[in-house]
Amino acid sequence: MRIIRRFAVSSALAALALGLLCGLAGPLKATTNTNEITIDNFSFAPATYTGKVGTPITWINHDDIPHTVVSDDGTFKSKALDTDDKFTFTPAKAGTYSYFCSLHPKMTAKVIVEPEGGNEKH
Repeated sequence: MRIIRRFAVSSALAALALGLLCGLAGPLKATTNTNEITIDNFSFAPATYTGKVGTPITWINHDDIPHTVVSDDGTFKSKALDTDDKFTFTPAKAGTYSYFCSLHPKMTAKVIVEPEGGNEKH
């Protein structure tokens, strides 16, 4: 009887541990927004994003302080984004757009926009 009880307790503890480990990984997402750039820990991720003309790109600020998204050439400029705020830009021309946070100028990244089917150049 003791062996059965020990086995039952061990099995229950193992199941509990497995459940906790799975819970720490977080819920699985059905889809991932590949057109999203995150702002986290004073950096843009990915640092280099590649997309297509006409496809919206969304930045979301996960930091606890405001950030901006400003292209070097003035093509796009966000307002100050508080935590969880978003900014979306839809590129009309192919090219490489370097950008930065105007509040933290050392935060830099770039977006590479490929033509949808033509030979457009930025």
